[in-house]
Amino acid sequence: MNRIFACLSILLSAFLPLVAAESTFGDVTASDILGNPDCLAFSYGGYRGSTRDTVPSVDDLKEDLRILSAMGVKLVRTYNTQQFKQAENLLEAIDQLQKEDRDFEVYVMLGAWIDCQNAWTEKADHDRGDVTNNQAEIDAAVALANRYPRSVKMIAVGNEAMVHWATNYFVRPAVILKWVNHLQQLKQNGKLPPGVWITSSDNFAAWGGDSADYHTPDLEKLIRAVDFVSMHTYPFHDTHYDSDFWISPETEAGLSARAKADAAVDRAIQRAQSQYQNVSAYIKTLGVDKPVHIGETGWASLCGELYGAKGSQAADEYKAKRFYDQMRAWTNDNGISCFYFEAFDEKWKDLGNAEGSENHFGMIDLDGRVKYAMWDLVASGAFDGLTRGGKPITQTFGGDESKLLDSLLPVPADGNWDGTVLTNVNSNRRIGDVVSEKNYIVLHSSMTPETVADSTLPSQPVKLNVWEGTCEVEPVDSEMHIRTGTGAWWGCAIEIQSENKGENLSRFRDGKLHFDIKGDTKSTFASGFQTGRYAAGNQTDNAITFGPNEKYQLTKEWKSWSIPLSELTESSPDANFENVTSLLFLKGKGEFDGKQIQLRNVRYSTE
Repeated sequence: MNRIFACLSILLSAFLPLVAAESTFGDVTASDILGNPDCLAFSYGGYRGSTRDTVPSVDDLKEDLRILSAMGVKLVRTYNTQQFKQAENLLEAIDQLQKEDRDFEVYVMLGAWIDCQNAWTEKADHDRGDVTNNQAEIDAAVALANRYPRSVKMIAVGNEAMVHWATNYFVRPAVILKWVNHLQQLKQNGKLPPGVWITSSDNFAAWGGDSADYHTPDLEKLIRAVDFVSMHTYPFHDTHYDSDFWISPETEAGLSARAKADAAVDRAIQRAQSQYQNVSAYIKTLGVDKPVHIGETGWASLCGELYGAKGSQAADEYKAKRFYDQMRAWTNDNGISCFYFEAFDEKWKDLGNAEGSENHFGMIDLDGRVKYAMWDLVASGAFDGLTRGGKPITQTFGGDESKLLDSLLPVPADGNWDGTVLTNVNSNRRIGDVVSEKNYIVLHSSMTPETVADSTLPSQPVKLNVWEGTCEVEPVDSEMHIRTGTGAWWGCAIEIQSENKGENLSRFRDGKLHFDIKGDTKSTFASGFQTGRYAAGNQTDNAITFGPNEKYQLTKEWKSWSIPLSELTESSPDANFENVTSLLFLKGKGEFDGKQIQLRNVRYSTE
């Protein structure tokens, strides 16, 4: 079918029987849809409550689909098939709407969630997949694609399932390849509609667009096996984790706050374009000609910590609109589908933190208010007569642009806006050199090389880093204050800021890690140091466990611990003391309650 007819209302449908309309939609293939600017794509969850165990009903989903249709959305992406019933209910809702209105047109990229063996535990095996769960997800995807062939046009095997920072569940490309080949074989055998395209949706780095550590023979095989590449790019997250591009340069000192925001978001778009181009270039080096589309990107409108007023100051509705507008213009002009994340806010993602950025990526909030990026649709009457949860569709800020502009966060001119980069270093030492002193001071209220003999500071700045926004960290004087996470996991660390090397603490192998700690959390958590890097596949967690029923117990008053490094490495014989990358890390293991931990006086000693 010629792609110019896909995703457009079929004028003759009013004069044809319903079966003809159904046949027409059934003839539309992924190749007609992907890259078609008339097929606006969005990521969609639709969960309105505090947990995914409360799945949106078919009626709830029909309500959302009418809103999405009013936004011009013709293509949505889901994330699970059988773990939750959302995808099945969504497809049934689309089917019912198509029977009610032969012109209703929404297609689906069906996501099948993929986990590693023993995912979300300390024994995660990233070389093997969770066969039981993964098989069930794939089988359900096949069943749904066959049951709803008019709607399911693509299947994505895994979501950010190969990128190494997905520490609790990522798999090697061979695991994804197994299921992609399985689905391709089903198509060849006539057990899956031939027009369904198969992919995996993952971070740009996992598709070879960054570190060469990802360039493996199995990734090359996977690229050859998929019908298209679905890559993620999130400059929003990079405003905290890799912020150099975001900081306002001196040349912009005379610009207004609004102009600085425009320029910063434009740099974010350039970053996304660069990541896209890097993936495309890597694929071409393999002699492969496959379309590359954007499976996820987005910009949060609110954040209380890393990306908000206390952090990179990226999260507000003004910047979110500019990013959306610029991203849509670029992708539409270049024949790239962009599954924008996401259609509606969802509060289950960071339930214990109402201002957590993950709760605020939607174009429409939980009260049915359309954010600045789509105010024009409200003004044009596109949502007239539509409701969400009984509430009419309105505009945030009451549609008052002056009030919205008052919420604009200034783009920082300094990269250490939140004080989480500690710049007290031994400038005479190079990263990778053996630390020869007896005391290595990381974070301390009184000890310095001037006050303690035979002491040194780190050879590079260190950062108090929150892993993927899973908890909060705030430096207070010489202390590290942590609000633990409440989601499926949380973690943070004091990390050496060096791309290729960690600190060489080989002389400390028989020494001790010292720190003071207190708090009121009931969480069980690991504490220790890390060597190596996930991207290189050689990271080790060298830790003991704090918890109510553990040898090491947290108290509400300060308590000093001196832990032999040999005890920390008992379960990690591959720990490389020549490459210590996290000088101290905390990682939640259970009973996540969002309460407090405080740390101070972190140092290493050789004895």
